[in-house]
Amino acid sequence: MGSFEVALDDDQLWGPGVTNEAAKRAAAAQMAARLRPGDVVGVGSGTTSHLTVVALAERARAEGFSWTAVPTSLEVALTCGTLGVAVGSLATLRPDWSFDGADEVDPEANLLKGRGGALLREKLVMAASPERYVVVDRSKLVERLGSRFPVPLEVVPEAVRLVRDQLAQLGVTEVALRRAEGKDGPLITERGNLLLDARLPEVTARSEAELKAIPGVVESGLFMGFQPRVVVAG
Repeated sequence: MGSFEVALDDDQLWGPGVTNEAAKRAAAAQMAARLRPGDVVGVGSGTTSHLTVVALAERARAEGFSWTAVPTSLEVALTCGTLGVAVGSLATLRPDWSFDGADEVDPEANLLKGRGGALLREKLVMAASPERYVVVDRSKLVERLGSRFPVPLEVVPEAVRLVRDQLAQLGVTEVALRRAEGKDGPLITERGNLLLDARLPEVTARSEAELKAIPGVVESGLFMGFQPRVVVAG
């Protein structure tokens, strides 16, 4: 699969402004040093990952070699296209390594992800990668997952009511349907599903399996047991 021939400004894809930009750029440069000619790299979503893929593309261009990105979202694929980076798919490629951001990281390197809505592809790429990195700033480090953000769940549309009922049986009393910005109605994922944000009473080692066992739940934003190397910006 070749790169997309689409040129878009950063603000069109990621919105204006990047928090902690200097620290994130330093972490992105650290990740760019990992890149080798011919690498297949799983490329995560979010502003930190965006800065990282820019750093990788700049290094490869400066040194005259190529690499292939396996993106976790349409936005990332479009960014790679504007940078001249070849884009591939998990259907035909396996990453040599991958990087992504996270919304929360606990002391055991378990992650909470999905505020950007790309949790399904993000987990597929991470699971397929033998070497994994998570690039975050210090604000994402927490003592326990779920302390700052609810757990996102990608849900088949017709199962929303069923999933709400099943979550209530697990003691979850605060569940919200993710609303879209710029349009009426809910946010719709790239796979045509909806997102529920569930505030769990406590995230435990069993939480991911319990959530995934609910019929209609396609994926959860809990990334447990992947043991990525955490690169902290700043």
